[in-house]
Amino acid sequence: MASSSTPIRYRAPELLAPAGTLDAFLAALDAGADAVYTGAGAFNARAAADDLTCEELAWACEVAHGMGARVYVTMNIFVRDDELGECVALARRVLDAGADALIVADLGLCRRLRREVPDVEIHLSTQAGVHAAAGAVLAAEQLGASRVTCGRELTVSEIGAMAATGVEIEAFCHGAICICYAGACSFSARRRGRSANRGDCTQPCRVPYQLVDGVGRRVDARDGDLLLCPCDYLSAGHLDELVRSGVGALKIEGRMKNPDYVYNVVSCYREALDAAVARVNAGESGAGSVAAGATAKAVRRLARSFNRGFTDGYLTGRTGANLMSWERSCNQGVRVGRVIDRRHEEVLVAFEDAVDAGDTLEVRFIPGPNTAKDAPKRWPMVPAPVDAAAGDSVWVRCKRKVEVGAQVNLVRSERLIDAARERVAALRAAGPDPASGRDDAAGHRAAERSLSKNQGASIRGEAGDAACDAAACDAESVRAVCIVDDPQAASDLLDGCYPDALLSWRPQGLDVVPAVFEHRLLEADADAWTRLVPALGVVLDEVSREGDARRQRDLCRRAAFVVCRNLTQVAYAREVGCAFEVASPVTAANGETVRELSRLGARCVWLPEEMGEERIEEISRTLSGGVRLAVWAHGEARLMVCEHCVLTAEGPCTETCLVCPRRLAPRLLVERDGSRLPVAVDALGRTRIFDETPLDLAHAVPRVISAGVTELVYDLTKLRSRVELCAKEG
Repeated sequence: MASSSTPIRYRAPELLAPAGTLDAFLAALDAGADAVYTGAGAFNARAAADDLTCEELAWACEVAHGMGARVYVTMNIFVRDDELGECVALARRVLDAGADALIVADLGLCRRLRREVPDVEIHLSTQAGVHAAAGAVLAAEQLGASRVTCGRELTVSEIGAMAATGVEIEAFCHGAICICYAGACSFSARRRGRSANRGDCTQPCRVPYQLVDGVGRRVDARDGDLLLCPCDYLSAGHLDELVRSGVGALKIEGRMKNPDYVYNVVSCYREALDAAVARVNAGESGAGSVAAGATAKAVRRLARSFNRGFTDGYLTGRTGANLMSWERSCNQGVRVGRVIDRRHEEVLVAFEDAVDAGDTLEVRFIPGPNTAKDAPKRWPMVPAPVDAAAGDSVWVRCKRKVEVGAQVNLVRSERLIDAARERVAALRAAGPDPASGRDDAAGHRAAERSLSKNQGASIRGEAGDAACDAAACDAESVRAVCIVDDPQAASDLLDGCYPDALLSWRPQGLDVVPAVFEHRLLEADADAWTRLVPALGVVLDEVSREGDARRQRDLCRRAAFVVCRNLTQVAYAREVGCAFEVASPVTAANGETVRELSRLGARCVWLPEEMGEERIEEISRTLSGGVRLAVWAHGEARLMVCEHCVLTAEGPCTETCLVCPRRLAPRLLVERDGSRLPVAVDALGRTRIFDETPLDLAHAVPRVISAGVTELVYDLTKLRSRVELCAKEG
């Protein structure tokens, strides 16, 4: 037995790299990735990616395995009932091609894969929304996930708490950030007709907005108007802490990126991660001058590839203005010099870092009040005419007028592109012949893998499913869950006094059950809610992090029932035996997911707000009876929930969310077409953005009830009426 003084030996987390093409795949391997993740043409969250064909995947897997690397295939969208069979068939094909694991978000697909492909290794996608330890344990024990990818929003200590459960945790370490919690965004679906949860996001977070008050006065005070556009994730300065946290894998985002991006970023992190592991195991501090210098050098290398600026705000728990790229959503590059003189169609650039002939330079000239009217509105991009070292001054052709002192950035490195191209070509030449032996190899693997549906694929047997379905299915009348936002309204509902607004929508004879959003219980009138909670349903927050655990567990103990919005809350409700229902962002896009949630104990499943009537009917038809379904019948249509407080666009955060005057006043985001989107920030500083048009399914209520829906959700909160009142007073 080792003595208590034996030093801990930390293992290196797996370095996981993205690949949207075969060349990017090879670039990742050559740069030192331990594993590569890619799509296989369908059912993944990058609908626009080229992806690998199954033939290319088989060849790539052979190369990867020969280099000691693993391959994961993304199947991380929420799928429809008529797609589940095709998803399973694709899973079989990619596993036959040599893939080591599948990255899955849809709980129904997890259920089918466990049943029909018993030896499959499932990694639960970040789209599934697990942000705390209890959710990770539930995913492993109940869903059969061997690894859980946590959200980008977590701090290092929160990642460590999840890893301490013994479940392997994968965390992002670099790349683009969605401002919304993964899986909790219906912005693109509702406003643009293309669903992010189906891999077809239109990136509404990368376009301009204005922030206005209730009477339409602009209140944002930033130079830029990209109010929902975060910088890129950067963990290079926290690798020592992440190694100590016990995280199992560090994931680089970027399946839409070019091979040179993948090659540069992966090689930077390979070098930095190896150095961090060596430091940690030697008992050294990552904050030392040598380590800090190495980190600074790595960041400058990383910045030579596409970036929107960098942030470590989530890792440190500081998610204010430092998180955001207000000014630009495109590549910002890295500073390499400044303009020190100019003449006709030329500028003299004093270089602070080396550039190569042909590199693309951007002159970041920001017009001031005295700038000539014919100055450019956009920053000019020009080629470097010659190689230049730090300290050199070089005349660069630039037709647009810019001023002395303007910053010069490198936004495209020819050396990086050439290096990646050469390494990919060398790996292609050294690898196996991609045209030989694919069918035989795939057939041999298929013969070895038994895909019988009768094998013990699931974590628990189908008899248990039937028992759970029966338990969840005591026949009850159709009822309305009415969500209110003040204690008096809740008391009135409990006394049978219904507001006129509800009576106008309510189908005759509907039982009414009052409920409240969890974030309303955190407001200044929280004491007034205390006596009511045991008689109410509580719709828990979309987010459940370690800091939310005590409050949410307590609500599970005290409330008449809770509505869980993520798997962590499902774990809390199961722990205390609370009656619970499940709603998005736990996305039930198919009947298999509804049955899986019923098996876990949910007495009712709320279908996603973005789901149309025909899809509601399709899911209802796949259920054999006994499983209760709910739909949102009326109320505010939620577009996204963000950890970032959008009100920081007005100025620095005072860190007094509960009494913040900005938070308590009406706020709206205005799109370029004039659409006004209500904004609500809760007492924890989390932002919720709502659609301009409320939900109203009143016309379809008889139809969905006839299809089998047993619960109608009426959101009677007064967010919009506050804005309208303010506008009238203004």
